[in-house]
Amino acid sequence: MYQITKAKKLADKIYLMDVVAPRVAANCLPGQFIIAKVDKEGERIPLTICDYDRENGTITIVFQIVGASTEKMSKLVAGDSFTDFVGPLGVASEFTKEDPEALKNKKFLFVAGGVGAAPVYPQVKWLHEHGIQADVIVGAKTQSLILLEEEMKAVGNVYITTDDGSYERKGMVTQVIQELHDQGKQYDVCVAIGPMIMMKFVCKLTKELGIPTIVSLNPIMVDGTGMCGGCRVSVGGEIKFACVDGPEFDGHLVNWDEAMMRQQTYKTAEGRAMLKELEGETHHGGCGHCEG
Repeated sequence: MYQITKAKKLADKIYLMDVVAPRVAANCLPGQFIIAKVDKEGERIPLTICDYDRENGTITIVFQIVGASTEKMSKLVAGDSFTDFVGPLGVASEFTKEDPEALKNKKFLFVAGGVGAAPVYPQVKWLHEHGIQADVIVGAKTQSLILLEEEMKAVGNVYITTDDGSYERKGMVTQVIQELHDQGKQYDVCVAIGPMIMMKFVCKLTKELGIPTIVSLNPIMVDGTGMCGGCRVSVGGEIKFACVDGPEFDGHLVNWDEAMMRQQTYKTAEGRAMLKELEGETHHGGCGHCEG
């Protein structure tokens, strides 16, 4: 059992929890994720690691209620436990494998949309701990949905924007990217994490501006083990699966229209059957719904 030491509501339907998982905390890196199960009958829920404390052996997760299992998770309080809490899974952010001294010569821009602030935070924090300052754009529909503001400001140079203009500036994250570029800011790498549509348009703009861009496709993960095929995506013309090959990829190579169409289609039994027919031998059948 994996005990919860902290449970906090961050915004409407969005929750943060600290969970005791010493082995995960000892080995995880930014960009990776865990799979949690509330009980033996619960579904596996892949969640990107928001933070980790190696000394205390805890992992911080942030999740949004999207179904029955996450609704059940939201009812847990400090002292309750998860039956399973597996990780770290996925491939760590590429920069964690580079020489920190060399990274000091690079200019990083992070773009966090909505709940995407959770996976962005540990990356910015890791860079900060290695003496590397990054610019961070945090966007949300409205002020109440801005997440981890103080934590992010403690480790990065933060620009906040809201769709409705209720806090800081009004506009999309792409407008802030353009403004920073027009001010003469130059970046070697952009990391964008958030809703699929947001990442698509960030990549469209950064490609025009000549900024290499990494995206995290954790929003399309379902099973998180490479079995169900729900997170199948085309990257540079090759078939990849976000949970085992990613979740981070070159955003300029992702086929966004295909990924978003597939994400919606996969949600229904009829849609999964159609995808099985279309994808033939390359289709994964581990979801248990298409007899593959």
